[in-house]
Amino acid sequence: MAGGADSFRSLLRAANALLQKRRYHAALAVIKGFRNGAVYGAKIRAPHALVMTFLFKSGSLREKLKSIAQATYAHSRNLAYFVFTYKGLLAAQSWLQGRKIPFHSFLAACFGGWLVFGDNNPINSQIVMYLLSRILFGLSRLAVEKGYIPRPKQDPFPLVAALVWGTVLWLFEYHKETLQPSLQSSMTYLYEDSEVWHDLSDFLVYNKRTDSK
Repeated sequence: MAGGADSFRSLLRAANALLQKRRYHAALAVIKGFRNGAVYGAKIRAPHALVMTFLFKSGSLREKLKSIAQATYAHSRNLAYFVFTYKGLLAAQSWLQGRKIPFHSFLAACFGGWLVFGDNNPINSQIVMYLLSRILFGLSRLAVEKGYIPRPKQDPFPLVAALVWGTVLWLFEYHKETLQPSLQSSMTYLYEDSEVWHDLSDFLVYNKRTDSK
């Protein structure tokens, strides 16, 4: 028993010593990036899938739980693969050129995005659209910081909010098929289901009647 404990402690010390070696840092960062991508993807997707599934999807409890598990696994896997690919390519480019330059990040991420997120499915589509909105805000701020466009005298956010909401409701009302399914479900609940009721039960208590009255 004592021998097994000693062997485990020796193995733990060797692993910790390996983690401290700078020459292995790039490779170890790739492995930890894979781990962090998997964990973060699961943390983000699981609660979102749980809420959206129970709010908007029909089916048995088993089918709903299966859908949640599949969505969580897909998000976690894709994010882990992407971080692994991105950091691996970043390290390879830095090693080949002897230094890290900004274009390395762009090229590595482009390849990782094409390889991992190139399949047009609901999970990837949602992630890409989430990033797109952040990119537009980020590029706008960068353009102001660099002096490419003048700094606005007033906060432009109210105008942005008005245009975003005006456009998305116009699309929902007249070109619904162009919107992502989860957004269609949310907006149907908010703007279409609120037009229909039969009595007090489905006016205040429930969204839709569950009986055949």
